[in-house]
Amino acid sequence: MIDLHCHFLPGIDDGPETLGEALDLARAAVADGITHSVLTSHVHPNRYPNQRKNLEVAVDSFKTELFKAQIPLQVRMGAEARLCAELIDLLAIQQVPFLGVVDGYHIALLEFPHQLIPVGSIQFVNNLMKLKIRPLIAHPERNKGVLSNFQKLSPFADAGCWFQITAGSLVGRFGTQAKETSFKIIEEGWNCLIATDAHNLNNRPPLLSEGRDALQSRYGADMAASMVLHKPAKILGLGLDVI
Repeated sequence: MIDLHCHFLPGIDDGPETLGEALDLARAAVADGITHSVLTSHVHPNRYPNQRKNLEVAVDSFKTELFKAQIPLQVRMGAEARLCAELIDLLAIQQVPFLGVVDGYHIALLEFPHQLIPVGSIQFVNNLMKLKIRPLIAHPERNKGVLSNFQKLSPFADAGCWFQITAGSLVGRFGTQAKETSFKIIEEGWNCLIATDAHNLNNRPPLLSEGRDALQSRYGADMAASMVLHKPAKILGLGLDVI
């Protein structure tokens, strides 16, 4: 399986604080059957002022530590970019790492504020699409505005956005309402995949298999494989023969 959204880099956002904790997360991911993890540290000016220039150094260092610890996890640099006014400027100077490129569009993991979808968000998204940047919206099923009415996502789907559901949401880790909203989003037929959004071993673990199993029991093995392997592999530009 491929996890497109996790927070493993130590001391860089609200993920693990120490290298030891970070390596334990990587071990847990491997034990769960994850072969590739994209390290999507928060890019959130004024809170987590990460940019490509510091993330490259952190990811390279973590790769070295994984090798030394003999943890067979392939990792890549990514980012979870908060929708904010500063984001366009960071994109303009190429300081927001993308997940990959599909059909000529760079795929950006985009996070809304947790409480709502801000006014003007659809215009922001439309501008990104004009720049050939396709938002993959992070964990929409946990957004309070979406929880009140999941159809608030409809304009974003129409604009070309994709949606990343949290694996844990599918099994109730974030409450019944988030679980129900996850399945509503999927059953709407919008382009979805799942990822862990792992932060720690206690309440935000790197368990992608539980989401895969929930999808498989409800929709079948093909859809489950699409959301944890085929779609993520296409975004990363990986042939399934190398996974």
